[in-house]
Amino acid sequence: MSTLRIDGVHLTIEDVVAVARAWDCPESIRIALTPAARSRVSRAQAAVENLTRRGETVYGVTTGFGRFKDRRIEPEQTAELQRNILRSHAVGVGPLLDEGTVRAMMLLRANTLAKGHSGIRLETLETLIEMLNRGVHPVVPSQGSVGASGDLAPLAHMGLVLIGEGEAWYRGERLPGGEALRRAGLQPVVLGAKEGVALTNGTALMTAIGALTVHAADELVRLADIAAAMSLEALHGTPLAFDARIHAMRPHPHQADCAAHLRRLLEGSDFTRPPEDPHDVQDAYTLRCIPQVHGAVRDTIAYAMRVLSTELNAATDNPLLFVEGDQVACLSGGNFHGEPIALAMDFLALGLTELGNFSERRIARLMDADSNGGILPPFLTEHGGLHSGFMLVQYTAAALASENKVLAHPASADTIPTSANTEDHVSMGTTAARQAREVLGNVQTIIALELLCAAQGIDFRRKTQGPSARLGRGTAPAYALIRRDVPFIERDTILYPYIEAMRQLVVSGELLRAVEGEVGPLAGVDEMGKVRYT
Repeated sequence: MSTLRIDGVHLTIEDVVAVARAWDCPESIRIALTPAARSRVSRAQAAVENLTRRGETVYGVTTGFGRFKDRRIEPEQTAELQRNILRSHAVGVGPLLDEGTVRAMMLLRANTLAKGHSGIRLETLETLIEMLNRGVHPVVPSQGSVGASGDLAPLAHMGLVLIGEGEAWYRGERLPGGEALRRAGLQPVVLGAKEGVALTNGTALMTAIGALTVHAADELVRLADIAAAMSLEALHGTPLAFDARIHAMRPHPHQADCAAHLRRLLEGSDFTRPPEDPHDVQDAYTLRCIPQVHGAVRDTIAYAMRVLSTELNAATDNPLLFVEGDQVACLSGGNFHGEPIALAMDFLALGLTELGNFSERRIARLMDADSNGGILPPFLTEHGGLHSGFMLVQYTAAALASENKVLAHPASADTIPTSANTEDHVSMGTTAARQAREVLGNVQTIIALELLCAAQGIDFRRKTQGPSARLGRGTAPAYALIRRDVPFIERDTILYPYIEAMRQLVVSGELLRAVEGEVGPLAGVDEMGKVRYT
């Protein structure tokens, strides 16, 4: 078992991914507060008690919420007020979030509260953390957040389980929240002043989805380099366009980084065309401009990673408490507004859409003998007419690429007033994050389809190159792994099981690890947008 100590300051995207992936084995990673975080939480909670005792006007503590901000709440109604916000705000609809995403959301809410500016009690925060440790995962619908007072509805569904209400998954069984807590050996919490609003205000869901998506996108863009390199070999392309001197003249770092990847992947290949070939001096854009396009996609990933890494350790509820000695300031602001996440996720969705568009065009070139100069048989089959070969594989890639063009419409371009126009501009950040995740899934499939087609094309090329012809240093292990699970397709057969097998090699990261095991780590981007080697 590993231990992740949270303090509201040092959480990383990799931490979020690790906790999310432990959804079916929560005991493999234990989450705990640092001593400094425990001290800050206790200090802020004492400040809330003092404010309540003195009868000061504090939003969400001695007042109602949203449009009811001017309605006074008496001290004896404190517990009811906090319980009511969870009940009234749990209005989520639509497909349920998977347990991994729920775990990521819970971790982010706990980390925000651990900063010590929210006024939550240590008992409540530690119960939330223990739900993670013991695998009590609230049932949370995916729709219903407009991303302005944060992810109110999803977080309310999470909070209900804390007080023994709502529903939760526990060891594969969907249970009433109180029963799930009981089976896990936990007691429901009776909320104190400000705790309901502290649990529900914030960007935890959009940031959770965003963190998981951008982590997968960072892996996918490296896999796209591998797929593109294999397609270049299948199409007898030239690596001339990846010469470092070209990219030094346009010094976008991620462009140069991608060109370096391609040179390493193709090193030693007998399948590429010599640069000095006088009859074919340059390739089509989808082969020649891989560094320019994939590099630009890396820029979108870098931007999203920087924004999300900041948001992971931000205090995003309202109001926030600032304790300096005996002085307490309780300040109302708008850190719950999801605009930074919304814009970053829309940008990421656009970048990933382009990655899919580029890959689909290479698939089409692998299919079309007129486009590839007859290097490969039409639709990658020797028996065209009687057999359709890979014709419909390109249809699927085209369908997904076109669907992405709809999903890439920016959610952040929309807003709709809520709470009787008190909350008069919203971010739609959770919608943007969900769309980016859906685009990611489509592009993972498109890249898998390109790898499938490229391997088929390489086998046809072997017939002219000879059995001793070598693939590149990085493409050879990729090809070998593909052929472990997917054979050369001689005649028409049912392809969808092979497509799924190929997709699993992409999504699981197995194919990326196989290549990096041979050529060394390929560069990704870190949370500041700089080149990172894993």
